[in-house]
Amino acid sequence: MPRACRKPETVQAIFDTHLSLQHKRRALARPVDGADFLMQRLAEDLSDRLATVERRFADAAALFCVTPHARDAVNASGKAGAIARIEADPAFLQGSDGKLTAPETLPLPPESLDLAVSLLSLHEVNDVPGMLVQIRRALRPDGLFLGAMAGGGTLGELRESLLAAESEIYGGASPRVFPFADVRDVGALLQRAGFALPVADVETITVRYPDMFALMRDLRAMGSTSTLVSRSRRPATRTLFLRAAEIYAERFSDPDGKIRATFSIVWMSGWAPAPTQQKPLKPGSAKISLAEALRGG
Repeated sequence: MPRACRKPETVQAIFDTHLSLQHKRRALARPVDGADFLMQRLAEDLSDRLATVERRFADAAALFCVTPHARDAVNASGKAGAIARIEADPAFLQGSDGKLTAPETLPLPPESLDLAVSLLSLHEVNDVPGMLVQIRRALRPDGLFLGAMAGGGTLGELRESLLAAESEIYGGASPRVFPFADVRDVGALLQRAGFALPVADVETITVRYPDMFALMRDLRAMGSTSTLVSRSRRPATRTLFLRAAEIYAERFSDPDGKIRATFSIVWMSGWAPAPTQQKPLKPGSAKISLAEALRGG
């Protein structure tokens, strides 16, 4: 009997997985109208990107997406015969069918999927290379992985404002915002994981808020507040947040007084190797676009 794909090795934790699940359970239990705007936007983008793929997939899975948006987008695209949800907590399935598994572990036999999708989860994975290897092993030859994660530059304004306020008040600062991977790093990780025709690109989404506290309320409603293992254990005081909000408004506001928040979304695609695929380009030659890579499977 084929064994499920397992995480290949243990790595030093960057994120507190238990706390991350707790934040997301709380967000789902206390939904805020409109706070899922980013997931909705990415689900629409997923549909658009799947529309460029000139084939249909028999078996698909949405991996650790927390909400049904990705599954629904794949269903609506008509590109998959069947799609399953895989989640790390029963609360995320909200009574719908799906598979439960430990975080960062795919409970799938090798070569059991034709399409795997992931939205807004990989940036909170401790072992991204290991996760990508598991996804590639779970794909049948010429199977497609298509995902989106928060990348470098995401919430840069919030990061800068909090660091500046904490340094000013306490004489030093500790991380309060996730570290995000650069698009070049993501492309290299896809290649390292053994994907053929790996492509990564960036979509920048700018959202405006009345003030920093409105942004933080949305992040909390998304279940996206800090889960860093190395996060500061010093209680965040009202004084700190008020000063950070002032700095944010001073540095990152528009003429009407509203502040800007940047979400840099890294889209990635890769195919499980198959003899029928076109060969990789030679070093130094022109790179193919994401649309061309998706059509090339």
